[in-house]
Amino acid sequence: MSGGVGGERDPAVSRPNPIDVHVGQQIRHRRAELGISQEQLAAALGISFQQVQKYERGLNRVGASRLHDLTRALDVPIGYFFEDVPDGPAVSRGGFRGMREEQQPVENDMLGRRETLDLIRAFTRITDPAVRRQVLELVRSLGPGAAN
Repeated sequence: MSGGVGGERDPAVSRPNPIDVHVGQQIRHRRAELGISQEQLAAALGISFQQVQKYERGLNRVGASRLHDLTRALDVPIGYFFEDVPDGPAVSRGGFRGMREEQQPVENDMLGRRETLDLIRAFTRITDPAVRRQVLELVRSLGPGAAN
């Protein structure tokens, strides 16, 4: 039996695509950052909260028009959903891997922690770009491998 109708797939047959999972995590993180519930996001999009849950888990693929709706509802550029996309077969097939800037891997568990979301919320409330840069440099200097 192959994948289901409309991009849905039978979980017993295949795993969600890593890109779909990543996009779903980005949706969840931004929703949490804004402090809105799945129900509120669903109402803004005109869909059920169960559909939002499926998007956030990567179980259902987010179509282009829905992604566009999400950029408006979550007030982010389209590229936000693809920031720090994990390397893998879906990313490297095109042969442009060498042109990308190397990025340090980020643990997905870390992104889901309450303290991480609190830090993001606090950081985004800093309106002065110079202060934001200073805070970023401070945090980087405290991490492992920082030149002290």
